[in-house]
Amino acid sequence: MELKKVSDWEWELPKTGDMRVPGWIFASEEILRPLLSQKGQEWNALEQVRNVASLPGIVKASIAMPDVHPGYGFPIGGVGAFDPEEGIVAMGGVGFDINCGVRVLTTPLSREEVEAKKEEVADRLFSHVPAGLGSEGKLRLSVSEIDQVLKKGAYFALERGYGIPEDLEFIEEGGRMEGADPAAVSLKAKQRQFRQVGTLGSGNHYLEVQYVEEIYDREAAAAYGIEEGQILVAIHCGSRALGHQIGQDSLQELERASKKYGIPIRERELVCAPIRSPEGQKYLAAVFAGINCAFANRQVIAHLVREALAPMFGLPFDAIRTLYDVGHNNVKFERHRVNGEVRELLVHRKGSTRAFGPGRPENPERYRKVGHPVLVGGTMGTASYILRGTERGMERVWGSGVHGAGRALSRKKAKKQWRGEKIVQELAARGIVIRAHSAPGVAEEAPGAYKDVDLVVEAAVGAGLNAKVARVRPLVCIKG
Repeated sequence: MELKKVSDWEWELPKTGDMRVPGWIFASEEILRPLLSQKGQEWNALEQVRNVASLPGIVKASIAMPDVHPGYGFPIGGVGAFDPEEGIVAMGGVGFDINCGVRVLTTPLSREEVEAKKEEVADRLFSHVPAGLGSEGKLRLSVSEIDQVLKKGAYFALERGYGIPEDLEFIEEGGRMEGADPAAVSLKAKQRQFRQVGTLGSGNHYLEVQYVEEIYDREAAAAYGIEEGQILVAIHCGSRALGHQIGQDSLQELERASKKYGIPIRERELVCAPIRSPEGQKYLAAVFAGINCAFANRQVIAHLVREALAPMFGLPFDAIRTLYDVGHNNVKFERHRVNGEVRELLVHRKGSTRAFGPGRPENPERYRKVGHPVLVGGTMGTASYILRGTERGMERVWGSGVHGAGRALSRKKAKKQWRGEKIVQELAARGIVIRAHSAPGVAEEAPGAYKDVDLVVEAAVGAGLNAKVARVRPLVCIKG
């Protein structure tokens, strides 16, 4: 697989065979090296970039962001935009954890205030926020109520008393995705969600208390309301079992559609349907419902964080505010400039977050001048970042950003290499308190199982796709 070097931060996979567009890989040589060593393996991120480039109706390029690694169908860190009339919607461009994303809450607390009560903070959050495989929350919902969750998203949670009205302004899509149709979601998917709204789940999901270590962009930081030494809380989770079931159901339906419309299937999770087809429209309606489920989930968890921390530090609930909430496993219609003309495109982001730059009307008014926050998760032992969108990012990658460090080792390999109890001890020695429901789960998420988040961010910034605003460090991490 021959790559053409465009710059220190950009590489092109030339259009060959049945590729309709080239592949664009944004990465440093250090990040690219292990990707090239995947040649011949069953899972190969660059081969997946090539597969996506061969899909009908793809516009401009098949894109891989600096945190790219193999996924199902699309690589994780993959971005693809499709023409609504000629293009397709692909299950692999969204994945099984629909609208997995991050919400960051700001607090008026300082690092020193939390350091003094770190163990108590960890215990209170661990007991108050349901987490772990199959975890269940306090909300007991019927099928009709689940339908309301799928229609209303974060609005449903707010109506039930979870959160404050200001939250909605600082959630992508205002916390509610239009076009969601609960009828497109199977009864089995809904039944799996009866008691999972307001739960963190397991895997790489987390709840993390962080402090702002360094500010790089004073103007953007002022707009976002953050400063050095300030305590933030990050919530990383998605649509739970409902989103996973939508993915499972759609695999079969879209496989039949791929055959019906004569679309070659290069990998099982790349099954797809024309956007305007009945099958494509049904899948989109289901995905939009899954997106709303995740918005509601993070809205409830944010409320639980306020319940845990506000009384402990004598704060009013609204002193803990939503900085931003944005997903990184999504597909949605957006308007972008293509060859000088503004067009509507269906943009898939798989393990990539929306990163709209300055001036976009979708941005909250408070952030419109600088672009909305891009929330980049690191590992529980390193750092995370707050970035922002840029004009170049709008032009080159459809206003997309990196979403995290990106895995370097599979979960299976990580469990062979590390023990969860040992990691908890090592991190405690470094001042980071971990509370986890599963020791093997901690091993899977060992900091060493991930790429260096600093290198990933350096590549995104070097390529001009995103700009640094702040780096944050963990103090307390709650894992499933």
